[in-house]
Amino acid sequence: MDKGSSSARRAAPLYISFNPMWRVFSFFIVAVGGMFFTASCSSPDINPSVTVSSVPFHSGRCSGTFVAHDLAHITQPTSRPIEMFDSNGSGLAINDLDGDGDLDLVLANLDGPNTLLWNEGDLNFRTEPLGIGQSRGVTAVDVDGDGWVDLTFSTNLGLVHWKNRAGSFEQSNLDGVRKPAYAFTWHDIDRDGDLDLITGSYDAALSRALGDGFLNNDAGSGVYLYENENGRFTPTRLADEAQALAIITHDFNRDGQQDILVGNDFVVQDQLWLQTASGWEESHLFQSTTHSTMSFAIADVNNDGRSDLLATDMHPASDDPAVLAAWEPVMAMMMHGESADDPQVMENVLQISTGRERFSNAAFNRGLAYSGWSWSAKFGDLNHDGWLDAYIVNGMIAAELFGHLPQNELVEKNQAYQNLGGGMFQPVTQWGLGSIRSGRGMSMADLDQDGDLDIVVNNLDAPAQLFENQLCSENSHSVEIQLEWPGSQNTQGLGGFVQLITADRTITQEIRANSGYLSGDPPVIHFGWSNPVAPQKIKVIWPDGAQSEIEAIQADHLYIIKRH
Repeated sequence: MDKGSSSARRAAPLYISFNPMWRVFSFFIVAVGGMFFTASCSSPDINPSVTVSSVPFHSGRCSGTFVAHDLAHITQPTSRPIEMFDSNGSGLAINDLDGDGDLDLVLANLDGPNTLLWNEGDLNFRTEPLGIGQSRGVTAVDVDGDGWVDLTFSTNLGLVHWKNRAGSFEQSNLDGVRKPAYAFTWHDIDRDGDLDLITGSYDAALSRALGDGFLNNDAGSGVYLYENENGRFTPTRLADEAQALAIITHDFNRDGQQDILVGNDFVVQDQLWLQTASGWEESHLFQSTTHSTMSFAIADVNNDGRSDLLATDMHPASDDPAVLAAWEPVMAMMMHGESADDPQVMENVLQISTGRERFSNAAFNRGLAYSGWSWSAKFGDLNHDGWLDAYIVNGMIAAELFGHLPQNELVEKNQAYQNLGGGMFQPVTQWGLGSIRSGRGMSMADLDQDGDLDIVVNNLDAPAQLFENQLCSENSHSVEIQLEWPGSQNTQGLGGFVQLITADRTITQEIRANSGYLSGDPPVIHFGWSNPVAPQKIKVIWPDGAQSEIEAIQADHLYIIKRH
């Protein structure tokens, strides 16, 4: 199958830039709107040859709100009543799996098959089961660099990998990956051109699954960095134990190297490893962290050129008496810290970057501290005003925790927060995103190619949902950027930065394999803005540090930038 010939998103080349002669032969540091990273390559092009094509967006439906659609998938628990750790549910991933230009969906399941939802246009999906389930997290990433997006699922015990063979999947091994993995992510952590793997175990669930075998033997749990060496993954064990629900990479101390942050459940503190010239060093950059970390999302919420970090936890979203009564038995048993110097707080934490190696928790002052029993959280410009909004999915079902409630369920609304500008957030109910289906995994993507971000939520014990974005505004516009790098093992440019440059600001976003709770993100960057703002150019900083600039940007188009 020729991927390019059938792509609905492909168009004739619009702009070609050639400059193959400007080369460097050592480390170089690139500034990205206040963020810095180091690239190392034998001879990377600073201005590589690229071909740029563009595709106009379709006309979208406009109702002034999001419209919910049920999807043909239900994450089923393995037992009833639902117990820990079935209560944690499963994630999802979004990417183009068959090369037709549409973004497809992959939803993980516990008791039953995982589900592929093949996008056939206009929000119509063809359903296909995949595997036997028992899955937690999922990513859709071209692991082997052959141009086809592979699927990797985590279970309590380890990873299950499915290789994409021209649009169909067969189970395969990740050579050298053998240890338990619950949360995981992909990134070219050593900047050698291919994707490395970072995993973390969830020891509480492992202990229940393995019993005395886990207690009495080294099950290989903990946090691992697997470096990709020509298709074989070589592990480095960073920690012997973990309660990992989220893992993310970022240059937290802005020294040019990617670092690793692991978010742990229960009273186990989050773990941050900084990459140094002498190896990995555990660090504590944050004055306060979440107590039971469910999710990580990184974005520049105030458009100051520095990336900020949102971590979700559990805390009642309001002080309504009925809400507090439902929470009270659980709040009473929860630990709030083992010692006076414990940095953990049982609420969301928004780490605003204030400079090199400096972060300040501003969740309360900026309106994001209390959102409920919160799972996946992500940022996206949902209303096209140039500021990234936040969406957080909520709810909990567990006999051990909520036996005093009907069906053992803490019923909570998902929470949408509009960014009012400068990273100040306000709950917004009129967008129609307040589902009460006990959401777990969640991701955002433009699924109908109309230029705005739709939202997909994998609920527990209820149909998954697609929220179609019909907000619309005559004065609002957007562009989307997709990178292609067929000459690299990192074919979709994971770890690259894309900037939208206007007369008064530069908005920067990073292409990531996943974020939130156990959920994979599409490798498509979305920017929105409102008149009279107009984009001047798009700047791409490739994972190896090479840069491309695209001028004469047309609003309401997808740009595909292919590096040669």
